[in-house]
Amino acid sequence: MIILNGENLSFDKVLKVAFGAPGEPRVLLSEEAKRKVHRCAKAVDELLRKGEIAYGITTGFGALKDKIIPKDEAETLQKNIILSHSVGVGKPFDRQTTRAIMLIRANTLARGFSGIRLETLELVLELLNRGVHPVIPEKGSLGASGDLAPLAHFAATLIGEGKAEISGEILDSKEALKIAGLEPINLKAKEGLALTNGTSVMTAIGVLETHRARRLANLADIAGCLSLEALNGTLSAFDERIHKLRPHPRQLECANRLRQILEGSEFVRGFDPSNIQDAYTLRCIPQVHGACRDAVAYAEWLLEIELNSVTDNPLIFINNDESIEVISGGNFHGEPLALAFDYLAIALAELCNISERRIMRLTDEASNSHVLPAFLTQQSGLNSGFMIVQYTAAALCSENKILAHPASVDTIPTSANVEDHVSMGLTSALKLRQINENLEYVLSLELLAAAQGIDFRRRAIGENKRLGKITSLAYEKIRSVAPFIEKDTFMKPIIDSVVALVRNRELDLI
Repeated sequence: MIILNGENLSFDKVLKVAFGAPGEPRVLLSEEAKRKVHRCAKAVDELLRKGEIAYGITTGFGALKDKIIPKDEAETLQKNIILSHSVGVGKPFDRQTTRAIMLIRANTLARGFSGIRLETLELVLELLNRGVHPVIPEKGSLGASGDLAPLAHFAATLIGEGKAEISGEILDSKEALKIAGLEPINLKAKEGLALTNGTSVMTAIGVLETHRARRLANLADIAGCLSLEALNGTLSAFDERIHKLRPHPRQLECANRLRQILEGSEFVRGFDPSNIQDAYTLRCIPQVHGACRDAVAYAEWLLEIELNSVTDNPLIFINNDESIEVISGGNFHGEPLALAFDYLAIALAELCNISERRIMRLTDEASNSHVLPAFLTQQSGLNSGFMIVQYTAAALCSENKILAHPASVDTIPTSANVEDHVSMGLTSALKLRQINENLEYVLSLELLAAAQGIDFRRRAIGENKRLGKITSLAYEKIRSVAPFIEKDTFMKPIIDSVVALVRNRELDLI
């Protein structure tokens, strides 16, 4: 069971709910959160009763902020924001992302500054717990005012509009709610705005993709070490004394991790005066991989803050004397997230680049000083071997270079130039997701090529030679699904089997 109070949501809890079955774990509100939510909702009622002018409660939205709305039209106003903002396009988010969005939105509303009623917030949690997942199109958010369009699609299910998925079937929201034993709700003052205004969509993708990035960074270390063994590389560049003289924390950690992965390896060379140092793609793994991990660490730090932040507008404050203030601000602006995602995307593109260069070295006998045969095949010419594996890696790296262009440097003024600077944070998040997927493929290709290289090296140095402590485990996992390739064969199923190993976390060895 996960108890939300608006202040204790973590990566681990988001992942458990995102990848869990409905109700496993069950998500509930703390008693203190219930009290705060109810108190704030009563404050909205009081503002409405008094007829006070408050943005989004008794006024229109965006450029229509100066249009005063009669209090007897307050409910219509909140329904209208959901209907008019449900303009997303593109394929819908997968179930995991949708569940993460719902959880994060509920947590920010649980802080009790948004004016939503307790029954509305508890309906959001019941959708999660009973497996009713709104169909939310991926595209349409500028990242300020938050993720308006996608969150409107999320909110639409609460009022019986739009589509929702339940038990793998996509239905009209009213039907999905009925199957789950739930009913649509009529939104009251401020609720439509509270549900749609905030950074929950980009935050959800950011958490899922930053988690995947950390896993792939670990895998990149293993892949780099397996390639180093296949190429008869040396451990000397990972000497702790070198890295202490340039003590970037993640560089130091990476060098230490590489030594642990390769502990006991008999595939690495000792001092060789004819081959004193390796190429950069091997020698500089700690410097490159470590720098990329800095971006992962920064995104994790920032997202831990964002998970427990209040990001809608306006916010409602109840002072000690019970007076009520409605304050407009800009916590919905996704700039912190957009910059972090762009930074991480660039870092992951670099992990992809260095991996592709190691694949090139594994397949080019001139580059690897004839340690391995051309294209990792015995009869090159008749067989192309791994030639086109490197092509695919190169194509994915090239795509990443385009995707790594930062979305956060762009802005298009909207809402009659009232919302005149936007973050493009969701675009940054979606690009990050695609780069992560490409990295997953490229690392899988490197692992497959490195395992092929290891088998050729065994023939040269002896079948009884040992791989490193962790690389030996990785090699065995790869060989459990992908055989040594003696001659050209249909490669796609073999590649897919290694990708499946990665996605199923069977290579999460460190």
